[in-house]
Amino acid sequence: MESRYNPASLEEKWQQSWTERQLYQTPETRDRPKFYALSMFPYPSGNLHMGHVRVYTITDVIGRLKRMQGYRVLNPMGWDAFGLPAENAAIERGIHPAKWTYQNIAQMKQQLERLGIAFDWTREVATCSPEYYKWTQWIFLQFFNAGLAYQKEAAVNWDPIDQTVLANEQVDNEGRSWRSGAKVERKLLKQWFFKITDYAEQLLNDLDQLTGWPERVKLMQANWIGKSVGAYLEFPIVGSSEKVAVFTTRPDTVYGVTYLVLAPEHPLTRKVTTPDRLAAVESFIEEVSNQSELERTADDKPKRG
Repeated sequence: MESRYNPASLEEKWQQSWTERQLYQTPETRDRPKFYALSMFPYPSGNLHMGHVRVYTITDVIGRLKRMQGYRVLNPMGWDAFGLPAENAAIERGIHPAKWTYQNIAQMKQQLERLGIAFDWTREVATCSPEYYKWTQWIFLQFFNAGLAYQKEAAVNWDPIDQTVLANEQVDNEGRSWRSGAKVERKLLKQWFFKITDYAEQLLNDLDQLTGWPERVKLMQANWIGKSVGAYLEFPIVGSSEKVAVFTTRPDTVYGVTYLVLAPEHPLTRKVTTPDRLAAVESFIEEVSNQSELERTADDKPKRG
């Protein structure tokens, strides 16, 4: 008799059985070693694509292997659903952001369940839920009270359509936003920072404890921490009480300095510009503010200023 594999009926049957038996819930017992398999939570845009399938399948395979090796595996799933993209999507469709977001979560959860990935759905979280973000607010307050959260002005990549800040990785090679396609602007914005520099030395020293990590990855982490040993020098401005602070790893070369350069966004740039050159400087600042970080720092372009 011919035997055929019918995924629509067979997989649904066994997935239902796994759910009823709570097969992928993380055991609470402590008699076995634990393993945490965490994938990046998706933004609930409405449908999965093959990028989602690839990433979560890889984590699923690792988690299943660890279960076979006797580990208690925690493989949770959640939704990166808090922020401006959900609001903009809802505005475009004329519906409330909560309705739009939770509809998408339900749709994508159903798709993930049909894939049969071994998530512990009892640990599901959504970052737009008050039950979740009350804890991110609590954590921020702990940083603030400890003096590790502070505000200052800094230059950012600004998307004029989405009205939001973009990371450098979210700006393409042509200086456009990865989401809206708008030409990204550079602007000064007062924003919050975490004082991770207080932990730079500890982070660097603890890289030695990452046994099994590729050396190139540890080198990337060290470069990201970016520790430099040097000194801050202050250069007085003629005719002004202002000073320009410069960090250098070679303070012994200070006597060879012939000039120093201010970034276009530096708060002193306009102050030190003479009246007869102000219009030209303002025009240059505006031009540069419309360029991405990649355009401004490209090695194959001449330096201007």
